[in-house]
Amino acid sequence: MAGGSMYTLGIDIGGTKIAGAICDDDNKIISQWREPTPEDPEDINAVIVEMYRKSVELYGAVPRMGISAAGNVKEDRRTVTFSANIAQWIDYPLAERIEELTDHECKVIVENDANCAGWGEYILGTGRGSKNMVMLTVGTGLGGAIVINGQLYRGSFGMAAELGHLPMVSDGDFCGCGLRGCAERYTSGNALEHFAKSAVRRMPQKSKRLMELCDGDVNNLEGKMVSQAAQEGDELGLYAFGKIGEWLGRTMAAIAAVLDPDLFVIGGGVVSVGDILLEPARYNYVRFLQAAAYREHAKVLAATAGGDAGMIGAADLARIEED
Repeated sequence: MAGGSMYTLGIDIGGTKIAGAICDDDNKIISQWREPTPEDPEDINAVIVEMYRKSVELYGAVPRMGISAAGNVKEDRRTVTFSANIAQWIDYPLAERIEELTDHECKVIVENDANCAGWGEYILGTGRGSKNMVMLTVGTGLGGAIVINGQLYRGSFGMAAELGHLPMVSDGDFCGCGLRGCAERYTSGNALEHFAKSAVRRMPQKSKRLMELCDGDVNNLEGKMVSQAAQEGDELGLYAFGKIGEWLGRTMAAIAAVLDPDLFVIGGGVVSVGDILLEPARYNYVRFLQAAAYREHAKVLAATAGGDAGMIGAADLARIEED
């Protein structure tokens, strides 16, 4: 190990790809790989182990590995209890399997993907210098991560920061989790499409640009089309972002009533439009904030750590994990 550095492997298992990166003590990526995500858990394990073997060939001993997994992870940071992406991950001992396959030469921790991305943002991105940070990832759904007093908050059972499932609307829209009225039904990529499609159907006289982008079939309208239209100044595109921005602000106000953070970091694909989303979010955060006139307000800023935040966060969480 050159210069005495301890190299750590960060793995990010997504629905379509597995990304791996070797990080040094300063959380810099020095090598990385990407492979398609197989369906079978044992095949996923084989991809991870192959990345580990490549890491050892290049850098010698790699004593720790952090795995970012899209799913619920037990408080022991070793077991995936459920994943929407990988059907066979039910109470699956992922860390134990990888440690067995690497001959117990590497200590493995597993962490929820939103937590890993949030931690990556905290150590390398917009979150640097914050004491109490909440990250909200506005993607297909709404993910969350919480840092309190400089430490990732996971709760008693590893289930903290499922902020997309805050119950925002009594008897509201059905969520994929089985409940109704969850925050991610109103502020997410799916919600953006829903608001835009509804607007087109209600106000066809104003829908010319959105209908051009979806080739005349509103059922084919996608979030990226709404983003393009909004950035061009289209009225209905801006309306749809105003709606998810309003619900994002409401959600942040509800979170602030519990956690009182100094910073909200907004990440995910939908935030690429910048202030088109963030301005209505900031406005409605203050609008729904308890005692807003008599307290300091958290900053609401876009994430800056980029797509590698999950891998880097996973690697760092493994590196700092106590034995």
